[in-house]
Amino acid sequence: MRDVAYISDKIYLLHDTGAMHPESKARLNAIEDAVLSLKPKLHTPVPVCVSDEMLLTVHLCTQIEEVMECSRVAASIDSDTVCSYDSYRVAKTAVGAGITAIDGIVKGAFERAFCAVRPPGHHATPSKAMGFCLFNNIAIAAKYAQKQGFEKVMIIDFDVHHGNGTQDTFWEDDTVFYFSSHQAFAYPGTGMEDHIGEGPGKGYTRNFLMMPDSGDAELLDIYQNDLPKYVTSFDPDIILVSAGYDLHESDPLAQLNVTTEGIREMVRTILKSAEIPFVFFLEGGYNVKALGENVKVTLEEMLTV
Repeated sequence: MRDVAYISDKIYLLHDTGAMHPESKARLNAIEDAVLSLKPKLHTPVPVCVSDEMLLTVHLCTQIEEVMECSRVAASIDSDTVCSYDSYRVAKTAVGAGITAIDGIVKGAFERAFCAVRPPGHHATPSKAMGFCLFNNIAIAAKYAQKQGFEKVMIIDFDVHHGNGTQDTFWEDDTVFYFSSHQAFAYPGTGMEDHIGEGPGKGYTRNFLMMPDSGDAELLDIYQNDLPKYVTSFDPDIILVSAGYDLHESDPLAQLNVTTEGIREMVRTILKSAEIPFVFFLEGGYNVKALGENVKVTLEEMLTV
């Protein structure tokens, strides 16, 4: 049995996106219900609320100030990206889950972690909050991990939507490898297969597109046949995963036919790719019942593989 942390907090329920928004607190409530039976096997550290200085490792002052101001008056940043009065503090604590995960791994308290947080993060660019995301949780965690001695960081993103913010952050960076699978022709329209980075980072971004109606076979082809060679050649010190469960066949915001068992097999393949620490970060997933089930199978694999 692996030592695995499950990092979440009731503060994430205070990010109020409104009654009809798909990225709602019902998502975390469903996850909590689904993983309840696993809790005795999991470490459950409390996430920290990070400083503005931590946010500045990825984001510009103007971006941070926009989120702060929109939260102060409970205003929307765009039609998809909503701030309530508590959102700034909640978003800093979503970032903090990744920091808590890295600290726990460094101290030897656990070897893997799942951060069940909201708001999600992978669409937030260094200069703009967008796509339900306020700050880029996984990008900030990658920067922090490097400061703790994990020099080479690999980020794997299986959300159905391309993580444009994460890609932008590390576009010219050869110390962070960004590997993404996502649905073609979906929001935000980035992540083409010929987008591989620039300058020192050329070759350290890899995007794999799945056509609408693709299922388990197409997904597993990417993770069983493409991913291993990049893990081997890059040889990361830690792997961070943007775990977006909107690739599931039931999701209302996507058009893929991936099953829960397909997700289980994908997660197993990711975990078998290297004997190093792993940290998963919740991104999308908007059928709440399926979301809970898929996070549960992820944790089951994290505990046993």
